[in-house]
Amino acid sequence: MPQISSLFDWFADRPKSSPSIQQQQEREIADGLWTKCQNCNAIAYSKDIIANQMVCLECGHHKRVSCHERIEQLIDADTWSPLDEHLQPMDPLKFKDIKAYSDRIRDTQAKTGLIDAVLTGTGKIEGSPLALGVMDFQFMGGSMGSVVGEKLTRAIEYATKHRMPVAIVCASGGARMQEGMLSLMQMAKISAALERHREAKLLYLPILTNPTTGGVIASFAMLGDIILAEPKATIGFAGRRVIEQTLREKLPDDFQTSEYSLQKGFVDKIVPRTQLKRTVAQLVRLHQR
Repeated sequence: MPQISSLFDWFADRPKSSPSIQQQQEREIADGLWTKCQNCNAIAYSKDIIANQMVCLECGHHKRVSCHERIEQLIDADTWSPLDEHLQPMDPLKFKDIKAYSDRIRDTQAKTGLIDAVLTGTGKIEGSPLALGVMDFQFMGGSMGSVVGEKLTRAIEYATKHRMPVAIVCASGGARMQEGMLSLMQMAKISAALERHREAKLLYLPILTNPTTGGVIASFAMLGDIILAEPKATIGFAGRRVIEQTLREKLPDDFQTSEYSLQKGFVDKIVPRTQLKRTVAQLVRLHQR
């Protein structure tokens, strides 16, 4: 018995691994050292995913990126010049749901660091000038409010005046309900600016990313000379369930995807993100005078 007691004492006195070291290791992994794919659950080194433009190295899943990341991926370094940064969203309808629209805007601006759901500007893509608009889904689902419509319209008009091609990276849930009719009229305003751009015989390239839906797909996202899309992006006007209930029939599994849109002729080419800059630059060069 004394021997057993001393054995227990030895186990009790034995130094244990420090929980702080284990927690520190877990914290390092959780803080972004590794990234887990949402599609195939593969775990990869975060720096490798970033170097691959946030595309999974195993399955090719395109992770959603911010507008700043998108500009960095497409525009040549030190050539980006933003347009109309001063435009601020307003609350003309004094709209309120769970919270006031003005409070929702302020909270979203603080969370994302953006003024609204789009950045516009000019830059060069492989040396060729380009006017670019990039929507960001993080800002209220990339919804199209008055500021989004005004900034895109001004960017298109600037491109028309200076005879530049235009590209718009679309990522949106549609019109912003908190602005009602003021949001819906942006579709006509942007479309009119694009028509003047077309009459000037200039190139317009919409780039459809996940998701592109609602009023955006019903207007400027489908008015391009050549329509590009990222792989497996959700593209459509109304929701799948609404359409199924209206038609009273089961829709294909790949319905409202880039691949389905390409098959039906709504999209001209599906371009992986890692090839997008090269493809857009090539199209711009081919259409230069």
